[in-house]
Amino acid sequence: MQDKQLYEYTVVRIVPRVERGEFINAGILLYAKKANYLSGSFVVNKDRILALDPLADISLIEAQLQGLERIAKGEKSCKSPIAALDKASRFRWLSANRSTIIQTSPIHPGYAGDLDATLERLMQQYVL
Repeated sequence: MQDKQLYEYTVVRIVPRVERGEFINAGILLYAKKANYLSGSFVVNKDRILALDPLADISLIEAQLQGLERIAKGEKSCKSPIAALDKASRFRWLSANRSTIIQTSPIHPGYAGDLDATLERLMQQYVL
């Protein structure tokens, strides 16, 4: 039986028109220090985004989310100095408050045995 891990997660949001404050959930970032785990899962629902802003640049939003995913994975090829940091620092940077098209919710804690399954469950619950 797998030991349960304390984890933190944040919901990644798309805010096509920042001045209006309307958003849709687009992903989850999940971090567990003891397990040395950091992972993210993202989806782009074009119909929902365009319902909030018919002029939204979908390709820009997709590129931004792909960048977040690459940083979460620590891909050195993305040429971001953030990707070279340890997982805790990357999670803190990725989950920091922003006033841009891509934002995150406050950080929430949890406790689970299977972190990959938890990430999927959170995606189902909050995003899909």
